[in-house]
Amino acid sequence: MSRLWPWLCAASVALSLLMLAALLTLLLTRGLGHFWPATLESVTLDSGEIIAGEAVREAPLPHRDGEERLYFTGNRDLDSHRWRWVAIDRIAERSTPRALVRLERSPWGDFIGYLSAFESGSDHLEGDAAWHALTTALAHTTFERSNATLVLQSATGETLRQPLNEIYRAHRPNAMAWWEKIRYWFQGVWQFLSEGPRAANTGGGVWPAIFGTVLMVMVMSVIVMPFGVLAAIYLNEIAHQGRLTRLVRIGVRNLAGVPSIVYGVFGLGVFVYGIGSSLDAWFFSDSLPSPTFGTGGLLWASLTLALLTLPVVIVATEEGLARIPDAQREGAVALGATRLEMLTRVVLPMAAPAMLTAMILAVARAAGEVAPLMLVGVAKLAPQMPVDGEFPYLHVERKFMHLGYHLFDTAYHGEDMQAALPLVYATALLLVVIVLVLNLTAILLRHYLRHQRGQSC
Repeated sequence: MSRLWPWLCAASVALSLLMLAALLTLLLTRGLGHFWPATLESVTLDSGEIIAGEAVREAPLPHRDGEERLYFTGNRDLDSHRWRWVAIDRIAERSTPRALVRLERSPWGDFIGYLSAFESGSDHLEGDAAWHALTTALAHTTFERSNATLVLQSATGETLRQPLNEIYRAHRPNAMAWWEKIRYWFQGVWQFLSEGPRAANTGGGVWPAIFGTVLMVMVMSVIVMPFGVLAAIYLNEIAHQGRLTRLVRIGVRNLAGVPSIVYGVFGLGVFVYGIGSSLDAWFFSDSLPSPTFGTGGLLWASLTLALLTLPVVIVATEEGLARIPDAQREGAVALGATRLEMLTRVVLPMAAPAMLTAMILAVARAAGEVAPLMLVGVAKLAPQMPVDGEFPYLHVERKFMHLGYHLFDTAYHGEDMQAALPLVYATALLLVVIVLVLNLTAILLRHYLRHQRGQSC
């Protein structure tokens, strides 16, 4: 039996690593693959009908043998559908015409078909000249788009006139070389990271959500770390180690297991409706009944998550303080140091790695929380950023966007769940990367402090 335990431990570690690798692989392939220009097909059915679109996946037919293929066809303004299931045995011919165009536009979503003409003022261009004029106009923001119109044709022959100022991107994937596809992929990733959302969060980028997530985590860390460290110092270094102290420790550890939505309800009742409404009555009475602090915002969200992560910080810091030998404290006092000098110059520097560990745990939990934020400040779309060029520059009373809530809203509240699924994977991957970057920063700082302490010893 003693020989079996190492194998069981190794198998558990291997299984954990495999699960982590599977998760990251799924997010990488589905998330980053969304920005790759997929091949467009023109499909002729046995009935003579022609459809054009991107082949997404295949599945068995529900009531008979064989398989069917799902195509993203776009063109919702023409037939009110964006998706089409086609039985494979009904396909008479498949081709990939170089002239097939995919346009990202608003408000009707993607168009897949052919570009017949480009009209701007008295100019009427067709063929490759029309495509060149379109790409040039989209590349130059100074181009006057209001008078330009595209004449489009669907695979079924329907004609559509599309204003140019409603188009965001355009490409012909079947005519692109591999380096052009790579460049298009990088452009798509950059736009995803640098632009704001559109089409009810099912298109565009997530920059406001990235900024809001990082800013909230930073404000939360600034609030929670001093209180958590001071509480841990009091419990481990100052308080009498009796029954009451043990009860406080038990209470702190139990608070770490309270569901996060409970903290959200507490933040809504105490911070938003209690303190926020009082601040409005005292300082912003001229703005009432429109609330200033009496509604959800960055400050109340940060305070709520600080309260949520406070037990984690206290427990991790106190464990680090408990590992410091008593001889270090007694030696400092014996050399004439006061109690305060012993704490600030001996104990706290030695406990700095434990404090950073506490911050890592707090950041990892706070960055992924969604339930309490839904009650105390996060918004589906925030019209104003919490930071701008107006005094006082940081506006903690404003609502903000968060990657976790953006992920939830895109996955469950979008008008087209299938179309939003790739963005869900991309946003989830981005949230994981941000948490890893924040954690790695704290980990590197912790190793640096340990190295510095080792050199000083």
